[in-house]
Amino acid sequence: MVNLKLQGRTRAQESTHAIERMYITMRHLFNRGFYKPMGISGETLREALLTLRPEIYGSIAEDKVELNGLLYVVDRLPIGIEECTYINLTSDEGYGNSHFQPIVPPKRRRNCYRIDEEQMNIEITRGRSEIYDILTHLTFLFVESHKIMRRVLIDEEGSVTRDWEKLEKAVLQDTELSREEREVALTHTANILGRTFSEVLTLYPKFASTGQPERFLNIIYNLGKLAIAETVRNEKRIITFSPVLRERLGHHIHGEIWADNIKQFLLKENLLHRPIHIISANMHSVMNTLYTPVALKEELKKKKVLEIYEALSDSGNGKLRNKVMKTALDKGMNFLEDKSGTNIDVQVFDTAKLKNGYNGKKSGLKNDEKPVLVVMDYAFGEQAYETMDELLKPYNFEGNEIKMNVASISIMGKAGILDGGKGDIMIPTAHVFEGTADNYPFRNQLKKQALEGNGIKIVDGAMITVLGTSLQNKDILKFFHDSTWNVSGLEMEGAHYQKAIQAASKLRGSIKEDVKVRYAYYASDNPLETGSTLASGGLGTTGVKPTYLITEKILDQVFEN
Repeated sequence: MVNLKLQGRTRAQESTHAIERMYITMRHLFNRGFYKPMGISGETLREALLTLRPEIYGSIAEDKVELNGLLYVVDRLPIGIEECTYINLTSDEGYGNSHFQPIVPPKRRRNCYRIDEEQMNIEITRGRSEIYDILTHLTFLFVESHKIMRRVLIDEEGSVTRDWEKLEKAVLQDTELSREEREVALTHTANILGRTFSEVLTLYPKFASTGQPERFLNIIYNLGKLAIAETVRNEKRIITFSPVLRERLGHHIHGEIWADNIKQFLLKENLLHRPIHIISANMHSVMNTLYTPVALKEELKKKKVLEIYEALSDSGNGKLRNKVMKTALDKGMNFLEDKSGTNIDVQVFDTAKLKNGYNGKKSGLKNDEKPVLVVMDYAFGEQAYETMDELLKPYNFEGNEIKMNVASISIMGKAGILDGGKGDIMIPTAHVFEGTADNYPFRNQLKKQALEGNGIKIVDGAMITVLGTSLQNKDILKFFHDSTWNVSGLEMEGAHYQKAIQAASKLRGSIKEDVKVRYAYYASDNPLETGSTLASGGLGTTGVKPTYLITEKILDQVFEN
């Protein structure tokens, strides 16, 4: 009977169980305080990841080294981490006031500090999701490093292949590599990785960083070097969690400071009583939508507004961007740079200072009744609950509790789509929290019909809030898509935001019960399609049109009310 049941298990069930094991294990290791990723203590994590075979990590379960997944991971970890034997996850413990220079990964805003040749400290200020994210990426990195080791190590004494010797010579060379030397080194590296020369040559420049053009070769060499040391000399890499981090986690320390700073500013500017519309979005689309018609009148005579938005999305157009920014700061926008450690900047827009109104339409409202927009940058996973929960609490000023007049809360952002492609839009009807029985149906003020007719595919249905985008595989996603759950996409924050909103409006009475909520996401990837996952690269200008369409629809509703 047991064998029959095992045979009947689907890949989706196996994958779901693997995710559950990973999260239980990660919490256990965190409580323990340390572990060796490639030792016995890290075995459960490794086995679960290999069972799961997430789409983002490509060929992790094969002998050849996964290069797209490697690029995705190193962009989200500090430069130099592949050289470190000791990785210490800490809270904000004062390293910002030391001689240590912060290292910020290109695709994740977190402060990291290289303590010495062997140790990297990674500052955790965004909650458990950040820890899960880092541990998953590190597990992948170390699994790949042992693939390299197995392909170059000849015997237990530490003898290595000729390919490895040639790579080592190129990496340790004092002078800059010529084109010929680089291509020779890449030929040997391709043999080590089990990849073609063409594959390696294509990805090599994508790893390069300022001042380190040969970073790809350095990463492969150092990963292999530490894996060889683990195998031959038993010098295991160790991940530790600082006592302060273990004590502070879950206490909303950073979220409370962040929220209080916003409320202090609103009180100082006499805006707390005004209709407040909270928007979780990027730091450019609301500003550009409101102020481009004023700041770029001449440019709009020559180009369509979408072309202007595309130009503004290009970091090379600094002059154009500065023009909009200056107009915004002169006409009602205030920028609150994060000082709390949440890494969430905020813009506050006093729309009473928009002399020509929104979209050239003057409002009949008195200045004291005009909306105030509080635009917060993206939260990360469980951090969405912490920040929204703290933001919606009444502000305690001189012993008095002042409730904010929150009229609406809008959440927009990127998500993975299960029926469509990059740039399509998802309108959620509910959030389902993966790995739990929690589900959050809600009345979304944004409707599918309102966004149709603009040349973009619009889908609606439930959204699954996942424990980590890097852990999803096709089997789980296909189950959610094909089953009666009617899931249209996946993201990391929706259920956490909605949990905080429902608690504040339905239970605690911090904000009015009928607060309007809006959710919309545009597709950054389709994890069900090979070659369309997050590891396949960014959106480019594909994301500009859906981003601004969603922004415009949110603002249309804000200014209608």
